[in-house]
Amino acid sequence: MPETLETLEVSKLDPTFCDEVIAQPGGEHVRRCFACGTCVAGCPVSEVVPEYSPRKIIRQILFGMREEVLSSPLIWYCLVCYRCYARCPQKVNFTDVMRALRYLSLKGNYAPPDILAKMEQIDLKIQEERHEQVKAAFEEELAKFLERRAKEERKEDNG
Repeated sequence: MPETLETLEVSKLDPTFCDEVIAQPGGEHVRRCFACGTCVAGCPVSEVVPEYSPRKIIRQILFGMREEVLSSPLIWYCLVCYRCYARCPQKVNFTDVMRALRYLSLKGNYAPPDILAKMEQIDLKIQEERHEQVKAAFEEELAKFLERRAKEERKEDNG
């Protein structure tokens, strides 16, 4: 899905924002990004939430769009899976950039004060659901595998 163009008001841009992100652990390589889109193509969040775009967030950082970035719920969507980093030809560790943005969002009072507690609850529910799904899938596949192996062993014994 193509990204929509926004009109930027220069008076609302913060030229120090990018430097502030770069000063945070994980934000050091933001300027390496040349907006190729590889991060978006490999991102599981982008598959579900079309407006989520690591490339767009980095562009906003580079343009100095402090308010838009730090007050956006999109910075909390990252799953910290590192797929973007593994695919990035410039080795921009977007996952760590997201952690830096979350820190700056909390520090600057751009995020609701209880967001960390809510994120912990969400992460716990997601992990519990993932555990159940993986366990069910594994048990089903393991049962099929053991059944096939038993049949093969019986064949060998009879043959």
